[in-house]
Parts: sequence; C-alpha cells; structure tokens
Amino acid sequence: MKYDNSEVRRQDRLLPFDRAEALLRGQEWGVLSVCDADGAPYGMPLNYVWDGHRSLYVHCAPEGRKLRCLDHERRVSFCIVGNVNLLPAKFTTEYESVVLTGIAVRHLDDEEKRHALELLLEKLSPSDKAVGMQYAAASFHRVEILRLDIDSWSGKRKQVK
Repeated sequence: MKYDNSEVRRQDRLLPFDRAEALLRGQEWGVLSVCDADGAPYGMPLNYVWDGHRSLYVHCAPEGRKLRCLDHERRVSFCIVGNVNLLPAKFTTEYESVVLTGIAVRHLDDEEKRHALELLLEKLSPSDKAVGMQYAAASFHRVEILRLDIDSWSGKRKQVK
C-alpha cells in the first residue's frame, strides 16, 4: 500500500503521512465508489476497518447493487473525510481527506470473515464486543464481507490562516 501524493494537483495542501494514517485508522466511515456494467458510478457511505497493513474490510448484505457492480468491475475508490470546518465569511472550507484506490475481493473464507467481523467490532463496538460476536455468529450466513486491497492512497487538506 503506497502513500503517493504525486497526483495531487495542489502540492501545497498535502496531508502528512502520520495524519493520513490516523484518519485511516480512526474514522468510522468512508464512501466506497464503484461502477456498474454500463459505466454508471455508484457511491455509498460504509463503516470500515483497516487491518493495519494494506486492506480495509466492510460488511454488507450478500446481494444488492454494490455487489452487482463489483461482479462487473473490482476496481474501487474509497474516500475518508476527517475534520471539516466551513468558513462562510471567507467563502471556503477547511478540510482533510484521504482517497484510496484498490481492488475489492469477495467470497472470503469463513476464518477471514470472522476475523474481519472481530476487527469491526473492536473498532466500532469495543464495549459490546462479546455480545457483538454472538450476534455476528447468529447472522454469519447472511452477511458478506468485502476486503478492499489498497494499491495506493493520497491525502489532502486545506488549512486557512
């Protein structure tokens, strides 16, 4: 997973790696963008968890538009937004974000699915992890886990002085 800001047009607005990694690790949701068989874009906000290496995990129903799109095209983009501060009197907005590109992987084996669900619970419901694992076990047959293998990512921010 390569942190690569070479394609960012405004090189004066690069997000430092440590802050980009903090967003990747700490934010609760991001927007997954895919394309359908006709090339139409489709983006949806999703909870996610980073495995600490090169992949994100998201959970979803075992059928639906998102999965039909991924059956056609596995390349994806995922955007995570951090702090945002609207400055109406200055006609601008302060922001920070990271954009990741990679490949979505479906049909994970049961061991990896359980591991992903455990990571999601540790991040999103740490106080209720034991109950969450029971819930996950009971609904395991009706959940799909996607692994997003990240090829590259970049970060950008705007700070107003």
